[in-house]
Amino acid sequence: MQQEAISSHFLGGYPELLSEVSETGRLPRRDELDALRELGEQAAEQGHGLRQLVSLYVGRTRMLWGTLPGVARSATATERARTGDAILATLDAAVAALGEGHERAQRIAVRQEEGERREFIDDLLYGRSDLGRLSERAQRFGLHLGRVHAVAVATGAEKYDDVHPTVRRIERELLGRFGEHGLLLSTKEGRLVCIAASSDRTMLDAFARLAERPGPGYPAAERVALGREHSGAGGVVRSYEEALGALDLADRLGLPGVRLHASELLVFPVLLRDRAAMADLVRTVLGPLTEARGGAEPLLETLAECAAAGYVNAEAARRLGVSVRTLSYRLERIRTLTGYDPGDSLHRYTLETAAMGARLLGWPGQEI
Repeated sequence: MQQEAISSHFLGGYPELLSEVSETGRLPRRDELDALRELGEQAAEQGHGLRQLVSLYVGRTRMLWGTLPGVARSATATERARTGDAILATLDAAVAALGEGHERAQRIAVRQEEGERREFIDDLLYGRSDLGRLSERAQRFGLHLGRVHAVAVATGAEKYDDVHPTVRRIERELLGRFGEHGLLLSTKEGRLVCIAASSDRTMLDAFARLAERPGPGYPAAERVALGREHSGAGGVVRSYEEALGALDLADRLGLPGVRLHASELLVFPVLLRDRAAMADLVRTVLGPLTEARGGAEPLLETLAECAAAGYVNAEAARRLGVSVRTLSYRLERIRTLTGYDPGDSLHRYTLETAAMGARLLGWPGQEI
């Protein structure tokens, strides 16, 4: 789209300055340069590009050149050259000052935009602000809250912030591929958050891949959690909370892998919904393990690795770094102390559920 023609208003006192410089050869004063910076800032605020502004000044300089008093009175080539140098030096100083003002206005606009964007994301993720107002603001950032969205959250060894090189790389890649429509990327509390329109999972899958493998020289994410798809502004909040919950569960349970899907972890909130009942199960079933030599932790680890190995003793022993004989001894100790036999399917389910609850509650390290 063609830009609107720039007004000669933005020349300010430049023609008079050129006239005086052509006579005296002096450089622009500080107050004159400050005035030019203000004009550059005003031009940027009114949507005029720096190229337009420079073109206006160069064009006016060419137009006035032959009529400037110093040029008209120059009698020799030396005088004309001296006067020309002074005029060009003034033009150069004017363009530099205009550029500084223009860039200053752009920086202020970017900071304001970023502040408004960050405020919107805070309101969106925490469910604050009037829904109608929130939806209106969302459209400005390319989101339509009446549609389905999902949220992904990445964490790394280093905290993410807006100038983190990995954040900038992921942002460039995503915006280059998908544009700004239906995609919002930001950092929050040291995490990298991606809100995406999710009629399909393409955007979030791309975000997860980039976070996991951002490229040589860029720190990769340690975990990437993807919330489920939900509709409406409340759906964004819910998906964000699911992603955070998945990260928390992964840390507490020591889950393997980098990428986590909240949809695959739904059993854990169910287990914790009645915390008192879960604590009672852990104390009742696993409490006796604290009487074992070395405490309950080695036996809890044995249960976890046996379950992960599908109760194939040789594989479980390999995972634990012990002999099959030692593994068999531990399983027998579990049966003797708790009264639950890992070889019995119902007993095994009870032991596994209690062991999972123990990890979720931080037992035996914490009182429950």
